Amino acid sequence: MQTIKFSSTVPWQKEFAATVRQRVNAYFKDKGISTKGNLYLYLQTAAMLFLYITPFVLILTLAMSTWMALLLVIVMGIGAAGVGMCVMHDAVHGSYSDKEWVNTLMGATMYLLGSNVFNWKIQHNVMHHAYTNIEGYDEDIAVSGLIRLSQYAPLKKVHRYQYIDAFFFYGLMTLSKLTRDFSQLAKYNRDGVTQKFHINPAMEYAKMVIIKLAYLFVLIGLPILFTNFAWWQVLLGFLVMHWTTGCILSTVFQMAHVVEGAQQFEPDENGVIPTEWAVNEVLTTSDFARNNSLLNWYVGGLNFQIEHHLFPNICHVHYRRIAPIVEQTTKDFGLFYNVKPSFFAALRSHVARLKELGQPPVFA
Repeated sequence: MQTIKFSSTVPWQKEFAATVRQRVNAYFKDKGISTKGNLYLYLQTAAMLFLYITPFVLILTLAMSTWMALLLVIVMGIGAAGVGMCVMHDAVHGSYSDKEWVNTLMGATMYLLGSNVFNWKIQHNVMHHAYTNIEGYDEDIAVSGLIRLSQYAPLKKVHRYQYIDAFFFYGLMTLSKLTRDFSQLAKYNRDGVTQKFHINPAMEYAKMVIIKLAYLFVLIGLPILFTNFAWWQVLLGFLVMHWTTGCILSTVFQMAHVVEGAQQFEPDENGVIPTEWAVNEVLTTSDFARNNSLLNWYVGGLNFQIEHHLFPNICHVHYRRIAPIVEQTTKDFGLFYNVKPSFFAALRSHVARLKELGQPPVFA
């Protein structure tokens, strides 16, 4: 794979990166607070784990109707998505705590979703954050051939109605990871990524198999053994839970990058993007619903994506406070700060962008 380089001949672009970093660092220094998590995050962690685990315990221990069990597995899915956004995401970025063992422990909550921490680190921390919205590099916009999230990806007839059916496929995200983790790890091994990060592929495969089998035994095996539900009802509940989780996660992630105003760039023949990296992050990303406290709590600050992309090592509990600093700095340098006023405004914008990406380009 060709290496991408961000390089601009415009002096102010380098100055922007230095200025926004200096201003945000000054905020934490002046307040005398850590950039990592605090009591708010710990309570949030407990709430999300409670939301995920408690319904499962109730299903295992109480006699209930099929409809009540269905409601509880949906709540599990909501909780699992919350764990991914509020706990795992910060921890794998190293922003949950200044203690590495705590980040490792909280990052392991990824296994509660049946997925693999190493794969996520490469796909999200390395590829998505380094090459945001760049076709062929950012794996977060390479969902599948059935959905077109990049203007540089091939356009197919199946994309015509993706603004309607995309959300069904979004729901398959975490479910597909149960098997796709293996092929993804194989790709990373072929590309030399495992060697670069000093990962033993055989050990990683073995760990992956053991963890996934244990996950399936707990989530499917235990309900079959300890409840009166038929095996197919348990399997259906498992699928509903995963679809709920996947739909929430995918929708929230895509509303930050595949919306109106979020740009997509393509490297030139030398593999160069003609902007500095920090400027690229601002131009390819969008905030949404910044004043919605409940949403901000549930999605782990992922509605402050511009701040997250500029400062992935800062915990999400601080994004609301540093957002005005970042926004003002972008305006000082004449950069477009893309923010949607509400969740539904961002959702409408995402649907509009999906529709646009599903049609042939219109040339004026």
